[in-house]
Amino acid sequence: MKIDYDKIYISASQARENAYAPYSRFSVGAAVLLRDGRIVAGANVENASYPLAICAERAALTAAYGAGARKEDIAAIGVVGATDLPISPCGACRQVIAELMDADAEVILYNLKKEKKIFRVKDLLPYPFEAGVLSDER
Repeated sequence: MKIDYDKIYISASQARENAYAPYSRFSVGAAVLLRDGRIVAGANVENASYPLAICAERAALTAAYGAGARKEDIAAIGVVGATDLPISPCGACRQVIAELMDADAEVILYNLKKEKKIFRVKDLLPYPFEAGVLSDER
């Protein structure tokens, strides 16, 4: 599948405008590209109880799953933030990305100047905690 990086950037940037970030003032947008061409977006949503906040990456991925998409349906995720270099997902988001996306799917990281870095999921989190380690055998 040919990935339209500009379309992902625009969708993630538009989602970023919907962020609720009254505490950090750090708005982030994400856009999940499905293999059928649809895009599902999300933004970070903070909470006065800080651990209850949700990052844009997790918001977009859970929205995609809520709409019926699964790992094999996702081609890429793009993330946009106001950073000097292209934004980097937090550890929790890297773990969720590794669980909900194929290892070879693309993760496209942008800043507001449209600079980008492209990774594969497996390169962003090369040794993820996976379901297989949750075996009943100890």
